[in-house]
Amino acid sequence: MDRAEKKELVATLNEVFKTTSVIVVAHNKGLTVNQVNDLRGRMAQAGATVKVAKNRLAKLALEGTGASGIKDLFTGPTMVAYAADPVAAPKVAAEFAKANEKFVVLGGALGSTIMDAKAVKALAELPSLDQLRARIVGMIQTPATRIAGVLAAPGGQIARVINAYATKDKAA
Repeated sequence: MDRAEKKELVATLNEVFKTTSVIVVAHNKGLTVNQVNDLRGRMAQAGATVKVAKNRLAKLALEGTGASGIKDLFTGPTMVAYAADPVAAPKVAAEFAKANEKFVVLGGALGSTIMDAKAVKALAELPSLDQLRARIVGMIQTPATRIAGVLAAPGGQIARVINAYATKDKAA
């Protein structure tokens, strides 16, 4: 990489670190190319991105961002995962770490909040933004169906009473 490419990478990463809601840093020493490609595919499905950048360049890119406190995590062979959804990248990273012992989550940042590995794993256990939206919609719809059922019940009871009187006269 020449100097211009490095400056461009630092500027791109800086913009990413400023705009994304979550950043996860992990060691990737010993992962095969197939495993890294598998991780990239899983992250892409979840709406997240994985980058491998030199530690020095990543530290430069963190300057001036809310996540600048995670600079100390960039030692050794590291990968950075980030996403707009605060749960997507941690969830995929934690699942991948369970299956691959060579992939170790070091920590990350949620906005300007610095997280250790335990906090990233705890964040990964939360439901995703889409799952939370589905729960809220379900909770909103449930009372509406109950209200409709309650309102329809008296009408149905009246109809059954009238039907009983009508059939009683025919039977007699």
